[in-house]
Order: sequence, then C-alpha cells, then structure tokens
Amino acid sequence: MELHRRDMLKLAGAGCLAASLPISAADAALRRQPAGIQGHMTGAAALVETLIQEGTDCVFGIPGAQENEFWDTMKTRHLGYLLVTHEFSAAAMADGAARATGKPGVLCVVPGPGLTNCLSNLGEALLDSVPVVCIVGDVGNGVHYRPFQVHSLDNVALLRPVTKHVFAVQRAECIPQAVRQAFQLASSGEPGPVGVVIPYNLLFESANFHSLPLAPAGVPFDEQAAARAVQLMADRRLRVGIYAGMGCMDYAPGVVRLAEMLQAPVATSISGKGVFPENHPLAVGWGYGPQGTQTAEETFRHIDTVLAIGVKYSEVSTGFYAIPNSRHLIHVDINADNLARIMRTDISVHSDAGVFLGYCFERSAELTRHPNQRLVDFIARHRRQEMHHFDRNYARCGVDPGLFLRCLRRLTCPDALAFVDVTVSQYWSAEVFSATQPRTFFNPTDNQNMGWSIPAALGAQRVLPGRQVVTVTGDGCFLMSAMEVSTAAREGLPVKFFVLDDQAYHYMQELQKPAYGRTTATILAHLDYGALAQGWGVAYQEIRSNAELGAGIQSALNCADPVLVRVAVDYRNRPIRWLHAARQRFMADLSPAERRRFIARAGLRALDRNPDND
Repeated sequence: MELHRRDMLKLAGAGCLAASLPISAADAALRRQPAGIQGHMTGAAALVETLIQEGTDCVFGIPGAQENEFWDTMKTRHLGYLLVTHEFSAAAMADGAARATGKPGVLCVVPGPGLTNCLSNLGEALLDSVPVVCIVGDVGNGVHYRPFQVHSLDNVALLRPVTKHVFAVQRAECIPQAVRQAFQLASSGEPGPVGVVIPYNLLFESANFHSLPLAPAGVPFDEQAAARAVQLMADRRLRVGIYAGMGCMDYAPGVVRLAEMLQAPVATSISGKGVFPENHPLAVGWGYGPQGTQTAEETFRHIDTVLAIGVKYSEVSTGFYAIPNSRHLIHVDINADNLARIMRTDISVHSDAGVFLGYCFERSAELTRHPNQRLVDFIARHRRQEMHHFDRNYARCGVDPGLFLRCLRRLTCPDALAFVDVTVSQYWSAEVFSATQPRTFFNPTDNQNMGWSIPAALGAQRVLPGRQVVTVTGDGCFLMSAMEVSTAAREGLPVKFFVLDDQAYHYMQELQKPAYGRTTATILAHLDYGALAQGWGVAYQEIRSNAELGAGIQSALNCADPVLVRVAVDYRNRPIRWLHAARQRFMADLSPAERRRFIARAGLRALDRNPDND
C-alpha cells in the first residue's frame, strides 16, 4: 500500500505524526504550490525557473562551454551559485548542503572531466542515502551534433552507477519536467543522487513551456507487517531497544516519543547520529555491538527485541558486520531491498519511518510501559564510565585526539554542524561528540571518501550562513581537498578547519601494523600550514599540546572568519573500539589456512627490530 503525505497526516490522528515532522517539510508538501513554468523562454531560463520553484538555495560547480548559458541565466535571475576549485568538491558541497537542510543539494558540471571529477562524491551520496541533483551540460545534439566533440564521453552511462536514475533530455521543452522528476526521485523512497543531462544547445534554444508541479510521491506502508511488529513490541515480557538510522532524520521527535512509550534504550548508526538526542536519559550512543559505544553494547546485551528503523546495517556502522544478533529483530525501512539483508530478521516492515511511527502512536495504549528508572540509572552509570575513559590522556608529545574532541564538543554550540572526515578520529567522534539535534553531525559513511568534509562543510555553511560549522579532518584527507579553503576565504564562509596532523595516514597504519608488522606508503610530507593559510588568506592557529586546547579552540570559534587550525596530535595507543571489532570479525571470517598465514607472518615480523616503514 502507498500513502501520500496528506494520508500520512491523516493516519497520525490528533497530530501525533505531525508533531514528529518538521513544520517546514509538512508546509512544503501540503501548501507550497508553484505556478509552474509557463511561456516562451530559453531552455536555460526554464531550467533556472524550475530550480527556483523546487527551492534551490545554491548551485555548486564550475562554469564551462557546455553550460555557460545556464550560469549567466542564474546570475540574471539571482539564483545562488558557488564557484568551487574542483568538481570533486562541487558534489561534496551539494551533499553537505543536503545533509544539513534535508533538501536536495544541486551541482552543475561540464561533461567529460567535470563529471568524472565529481563521481566519487556522487557515489558517497548514493551509498549514504543523500538527495542530490547533478546537472550536466552535455555535448550538442540534433543539428548541433558533430563527431568528436570535446568531452564527448558517454556521460549518461558514467552517471548510472552512482545515481538512482539519469534523465537524458532531448528537447528543450522537456527540461522542467526532467528537473522536477529528478528532485522528486532524489527525495522519495531511499534518498539519493539523480542526474539530469542536457545538451548545451538546448540551453540557448527557445521554446514554449507548459510544465506544472508533480503530484506528491507516495510512500510505502505494509500495514500487516506493522501490526505484527506492534504485537511483538507489546509483549511486556520482552525488553525492547531501538536502533535508528538516517531514515529517521526528519522524525526525531517521533523517535523520542516512541522510545519513552516503550521505555526503550536508543542507539543510532553513525549517519543516524542526532535522530535521538544523545543527552536523553535513554540514549546509549551509536551502534550496539563491540564496534560502537560501550554503553550501547552493555545496554543491548539485555535487550530481547531490537526495533531497527531507517537503517541498513552497513559494513561501517556494524564494524565489518560485527554487530550481534538479538533474540528478535524488527526491521523497518522505506527501501524493501534493505530489509533482512544482513541480520536474522523476524519481521520486515516495508514502510516510511514516519508512517510507521504514526501507526505505533495510534496503538499507544498497547505499547506504553511504566517508567524504568533502573534502565535509566544503568545507562547513566555506563555513560559516566565511558566519558571517564575518554578523559584519560594517552599523548606524550602532542595533543590527545580524544581530549581534543571532548573539548571541541564542550565549546561548540549545541546546534553546531560538525563534519568529520575519514580518519580514525571518526570513530572517537561518533562516541564522544554528542549530537543533541538532528542534522548536526556528518561523516562520509559508506563510500568513505577521503577529503569529503572540507567541501561538505562549505556547502552547509553556504546554505545555512548563520550556523556554526566545524570540520575535523586528518592531514591525509586535507591533502585531497585543501585548495577549497581558498573558496572559504574568497566567499567569507567562516568554517573552522581543524586538521589533525601527525604526517601520516594513521588510519592505514592502524590497519597495516597488526597484519603486516610494518607500514607501506603511509608517511606524508611535512607541510607549512601557516604558509598555506597565509597564501589562501585565512586566519591560522596551532594547537600543540593538551594545555592549549581550551584557549586554542575557543579563539578559533570566536573568529568571524574562516580559520585553519593545525592540531599536532599524538595518537599513541588510544584504543579504537571500531578497529578492534572489525579486526576480530575479519579474522573470524578467514579460513584456518589464511589465519595461520597471517599469524605466522606477524610472528616473523615481530622479530624485526627495524621494520621497513614508509
């Protein structure tokens, strides 16, 4: 059965689901009715008008011969745009803007190298379920077609593996409809990127347009499976825990209400951080196995029924699938292909998370349990122990990354937007950088695209100019997108860039050393970050010891301009729960012969007092 947004609000009855929906989203779905694209105009004008009607705040990219007409028209119609230094960043900025706002982010690139440059971050948006619309100005078609045009790769084929769908426009009058369909598809079902490929000649050709808004997309709801789920959760002999993912991001108040009804502890996936306030008495952190927070692992040991909503059980969030099976699992997801793929599942509910929550609220009499103070005390005790562990200093000659993250969280605003890159610190961040509001903590989860956080943070800052935005990136990730700091300087985007510098790919070293007894291709060059900051025209600071943490971080946050902060870290032997769990699981998956080979090699390498590290 499919429901429309209006049906969802009816299903909620007495406003119970409406209370869990952002008012702006409900208003946008039920009240905003654009007039449509009407009249005689160029394809570029129709494209810009459609983007405006779809609520686009900013288009990220680099102009080129195939879409200059579009960029000039954006300027004429005052549609926001942002020039980037590399198309890799254009896709990450659109991704970051989408994660921060919940609306599709938009980028525009030239065909060929412009498109291929942004594929990695389109892949990130696809695997991380982020709505993005990628507009590609293609080579000429019709009478404008010539063999061997510049950038004449098969751009539609290039987009297909990293998008939900590609709309290839063949006539100018089809542009508005294709763009509307792209926006709707990007946001409906499991969100993701969608491509729109437009031959350049269609942008300056004129046509008569008559394009009206699309009807709202439906959402799935398997009522029979939902009824079985409620029946199982209503059994008071079974203790229920909730595992919430990004699919719940727009229903955070509903997740809180259901948790309190069920007296259920709530863990989230990494990308789901923020869907449940981590300062709530029932919050246990992320994950619920050995890869996540210790509080979540200890609490969920006593759970009989896990209710997983809007989450995929992906490799990263499960620590290489180390998450344990529970006695009973109810899995709710808007994408049927995500259900029962990894975990042993008792009930699979193909449903939008919001509709399922509304259905549960209608049956609150069956599900509501008495307050469980013992559970609340248990969680609080383990959280205190966990934070006490993170207050321990492991560093000897620099900054302890755990203490840095604790201090950064303490000094940033509660609604600060934190973007964390692919470093070992992403797992410590997930444990200690508490998210108390939805859409405030972000990292590239399932494609693990290094260098993502700097441009993603800039994209969010561009569309949410009043918010505090920080990035935490490693020196290796910094090398991949550092030039985008110049964009922050040019545009006055006050992002605070914290670079954890140990002159190595420390994440790779943590993976290589236990397996091979040495490191290979992990040592980085020493950089003069101060000179780089001066060249880009941004403020610069260094934090070289734990004693400088509070003052150094506060000074950067107080600055009204972008700031580059080098944090000289000493990772030392601070434990990484995720890596330990992933290693254990990896070894368990090896055949006996493979395991013997790994152990023998590690034993031989241990005798080498001067390992060949580079």
